[in-house]
Amino acid sequence: MNRGQMLERVLQRDATWDMVIIGGGASGVGVAVDAASRGYQVLLLEQYDFGKGTSSRSTKLVHGGVRYLEQGNISLVMEALKERGLLRQNAPHLVHDLAFVVPSYTWWESPFYGFGLKVYNMLSGRYRFGPTSRLSRDETLQRLPTIKTEGLKGGVVYYDGQFDDTRLLINLVATAAEQGATLLNYFAVTGLRRDAEGFVNGVTARDSESGRDYEFSARVVINASGVFCDSIRKMADPAASSLVAPSQGIHLVFERSFLPGCSAIMVPHTADGRVMFAIPWHDHTLVGTTDVAIHDTPIEPRATDEEINFILETASRYLERAPTRADILSVFAGIRPLVRAGDQKSTSSLSRSHTIHIDNSGLLTLTGGKWTTYRNMSEDCVDQATTLAQLEDRPCCTRTLAIHGHRVPDEALGHFTVYGSDALEIRNLIEENAAWGEPLHAALPYTAAEVIWATRHEMARTVEDVLARRTRALFLNARAAIEMSSRVAALMAEELGQNASWQQQQITQFRELAAGYLPTCALRAQE
Repeated sequence: MNRGQMLERVLQRDATWDMVIIGGGASGVGVAVDAASRGYQVLLLEQYDFGKGTSSRSTKLVHGGVRYLEQGNISLVMEALKERGLLRQNAPHLVHDLAFVVPSYTWWESPFYGFGLKVYNMLSGRYRFGPTSRLSRDETLQRLPTIKTEGLKGGVVYYDGQFDDTRLLINLVATAAEQGATLLNYFAVTGLRRDAEGFVNGVTARDSESGRDYEFSARVVINASGVFCDSIRKMADPAASSLVAPSQGIHLVFERSFLPGCSAIMVPHTADGRVMFAIPWHDHTLVGTTDVAIHDTPIEPRATDEEINFILETASRYLERAPTRADILSVFAGIRPLVRAGDQKSTSSLSRSHTIHIDNSGLLTLTGGKWTTYRNMSEDCVDQATTLAQLEDRPCCTRTLAIHGHRVPDEALGHFTVYGSDALEIRNLIEENAAWGEPLHAALPYTAAEVIWATRHEMARTVEDVLARRTRALFLNARAAIEMSSRVAALMAEELGQNASWQQQQITQFRELAAGYLPTCALRAQE
């Protein structure tokens, strides 16, 4: 994963690519992994950084979706539960089991939710993560020592999966590269090329770093740009109707003391009809999410006051110490690329199944779906793309393909565990320079060695790339990330051969962006 080497591959290739993929999130990178592992010649272009959009802003869960079971979408639940199991198998350094407790405050809740969650567990078959069982009041308090005790009757425990979304994505980029794909971040598609009959046969693109324009020909162009897919479709047909009904969800991050145990809380019904989770994540507590229909899709969505207040109020019903705005360390918002379904007004009722759409121009669009099912979505997409492009049929091999970094978790590695096998290389950097092993901030564990590694081997190009997506500093503690930015800029400048002016620009840009992750910068609720 070296951008210069990736660019060199592009410059040296005159032949037509089998597939050009637009979008470097979970869907696009998943397609790149699948297609490259089948032996196709693949080019992926991402206009920002990998995972800049939706794929870095999830609830950090690999799950079947309890709410989808309630909606009767059994096929989606079974698909997701199977994919959950494959993800744990193929990326054990990033995906692990997590116990979820549904607390009950009325006599009927434990038997009611207990039955539904047993069905949920049964549907996972041989991919089960752990048993579902009812808990007494004391057992519930043992697992959730900070849960509100007044009226507590007991609870139900079930097991699902947890992961670090962007760390998985970066490892998938590495996997795609190892399989022969060429992937470039900060490379924006500016238009679609057509053949004499009007069919899409390539793209025009611009390297955001150099400003140079390129043209790439392809047997098939795959639009996997998530919530931005309609803008790409309109390049092919300005009159194209929208496929996506965007929905915003936000998460609040607090100190670990709000949820000190090893279990998460699942609230099956909130005032807006969504499930709410409070989960331990990277030694912090993450609480979310909302589901609000929106009309635009900014690259940096912002939480509204109304959304923040909703999560604080809902959390206060279940936690003995009610969290306040002053307790929020970071707030982040994400946009879901939900597929439109008639005139439905509530996005919470829209399906999370994926859709593959082929325009009259031959542009193939993959959208919808969820992080957990990215692999199955990718397999489906590549199958369709090979038919459309009249490529030789080759079998999918991603069900058992180990994702880069594959390694059994080792507690001795501490927070480096998420790097999997790369953790040993980062340790080597620290042996090379002991100062690189010191934390960059007292509130977070991240070190200079990780900045060096991200810049050298993970295509990090900006301070934001490092603090938001190669590490999760911005998502865990926005103020700490702001204070770390100067040191990170200096380390990156030395690695990239940049000057003091570049450093200052990076610091300024990051601090302006990071301010949006502070609760004081929430937007007013839209009318």
